Amino acid sequence: MAIRRAKQKAQVIEKLSQVAPPGEAFIACVHVETGPSPWLNAVFDEVPLLGLIVALTRRFYFLTLTNSSVVVNTASRWTNRPGDVVAVYPRHAFPVSQVKRASLWSRMYLQLPGEAKPTRLNIHRYWRAEMDQLSAAFPPGSIDPSSQPFELAPQGQPYPLQQAYPMAPGQPYPQPQGQPYPPQQAYPAPQHPYPAPQGQPYVPPQGQPYPSQQPYPPQGQPYPPQQPYPAPQGQPYPPQR
Repeated sequence: MAIRRAKQKAQVIEKLSQVAPPGEAFIACVHVETGPSPWLNAVFDEVPLLGLIVALTRRFYFLTLTNSSVVVNTASRWTNRPGDVVAVYPRHAFPVSQVKRASLWSRMYLQLPGEAKPTRLNIHRYWRAEMDQLSAAFPPGSIDPSSQPFELAPQGQPYPLQQAYPMAPGQPYPQPQGQPYPPQQAYPAPQHPYPAPQGQPYVPPQGQPYPSQQPYPPQGQPYPPQQPYPAPQGQPYPPQR
């Protein structure tokens, strides 16, 4: 079981490096757990079996800040080893709210895929420095007014990036099963689409009509009038269909 933060972060980076897109740099990893405030554990333990039920319903995750995304993957309850990727958010669209930095247990609410409402995530003081780094991706207005101030890097001096393990080139983060990624911006339509097959009219892309083709005679030289071939005497041309 990994106890030290450095060991846990190394395991997360090693896991994500196998599926990260080329050029991805890892900045911070934060261990979080779901459920009600851990401050209430003493109260839950007073009720028979309630404390055990609450403990078994908690889920554990790692939130990893990169140069482009915030990646969420599961964490083992017993070993803290990182598991499958469950969500990947662009840094500019990290759906967190009600973030509160506290002395011992901080918290935030994150909208996870497939959940009807945001999930509460609790962050222990042990990971508060990494939470400060993660705050670079918090959207405006997401921090609770009663929160302690975040200790960001000195102005103009970002946190140093963590050294990443070698990555397998060309492999994006795996898509969580049943949870499609947000729609990506479509590539522009080609300038010269292929002509439609003979006998089948070309259907232009929506909003982009196919330009009609017009012959261009040589400049200053109009095309000469076309002369039909004479029909054989006594044999008129068959009617055209």
